[in-house]
Amino acid sequence: MGRGSSGLRPTPPSALRQRIERLVREVAKFGAVGGAGLLVNLLVFNLVRHVTDLQVVRASVIATVVAIAFNYVGFRYFTYRDRDKSGRTKEMSLFGLFSAVGLVIENGVLYTATYGFDWDSPLQSNIFKFLGIGIATLFRFWSYRTWVFRALPARQAIVGAESFLETERARPPQRARV
Repeated sequence: MGRGSSGLRPTPPSALRQRIERLVREVAKFGAVGGAGLLVNLLVFNLVRHVTDLQVVRASVIATVVAIAFNYVGFRYFTYRDRDKSGRTKEMSLFGLFSAVGLVIENGVLYTATYGFDWDSPLQSNIFKFLGIGIATLFRFWSYRTWVFRALPARQAIVGAESFLETERARPPQRARV
């Protein structure tokens, strides 16, 4: 044995650990695109609100639609670029459907604050817009990864097989008993 060597081979990460690491990377990429989309959403919202005489919720809906378009490009070509690309029409339809539900959640919070509680100052509108985006983001993350940008089944099988092979390679060879 060489100097500094313990003689032990490093064990490969378990299948569970690999899944957790992939989920953490996915959440980070989703957060990066979502963070940029959040900035687009808030920027357009405040710009429309200050430049036009539109009501607060209408300005918010416009901003949300712009952010949805921005986010689709980011999710398809960055976050979920390795996912199934075979059914683009279905993917875009589902993305539109779940984005519309997110739009209702996001703007429902703002609508309730504005018209239900009469909280309509620019600061209050931004706070409730941000809160609505946060709640809608949880729904969007779940729905996009579950229904829209589905993982390829074969890839999961390959990862599982590779994990099994790595475990087998890491085991020391068995000596034959005589």
